[in-house]
Amino acid sequence: MEPFKTHKGIAAPLDRVNVDTDAIIPKQFLRKIERTGFGKHLFHEWRFLDYEGTKENPDFVLNRPEYRKATILLTRDNFGCGSSREHAPWALYDYGFRVIVAPSFADIFYNNCTKNGILLIPLKGSEIDELFQQAIQQPMGLMSADLEKQTLTGSNGKVYRFKINAFAKTCLLKGLDQIGWTLQFENKIKAFEDKAMAARPWLNTP
Repeated sequence: MEPFKTHKGIAAPLDRVNVDTDAIIPKQFLRKIERTGFGKHLFHEWRFLDYEGTKENPDFVLNRPEYRKATILLTRDNFGCGSSREHAPWALYDYGFRVIVAPSFADIFYNNCTKNGILLIPLKGSEIDELFQQAIQQPMGLMSADLEKQTLTGSNGKVYRFKINAFAKTCLLKGLDQIGWTLQFENKIKAFEDKAMAARPWLNTP
């Protein structure tokens, strides 16, 4: 995945609590294991008025012209709850979102996003309220996230500081998931295996 250091973009205000993974990517679209192609189904039941996805719901925030190119998502408590499907961050990333800001996130969803290059920023409810107001009053205003400094700058210039797990931060900065992190030590792993086989050759017997 791509390393994450900084990101600047339009923020879309999704004013809903307890958004579960089935709302993010409905179960009928979980038909493949490739990571691409899910963005068109993101929030399908909210974005569209028909099952086929040909008639947009004009009242849904992502269908409004000023938020169509949003890459930062503002939302409310417990975002990403429900089943642990990794397709949810795949759909968000494929649609174009790189940063999600909320008071809290479901744990498994948080980890899945980290593994797929999406930065989740937890902030206080009062801070989220301020960002919502900025996104509504200045819908084309840009917000920016700096992972190294652990700051989010609102469209009005106000800086918000956030916390992040040190390992998650390192993985995002380097563009590594857990497998990629492990492969950094491939030579050491091979040396260990070679030593183990030399000491216990019967383990390698067909």
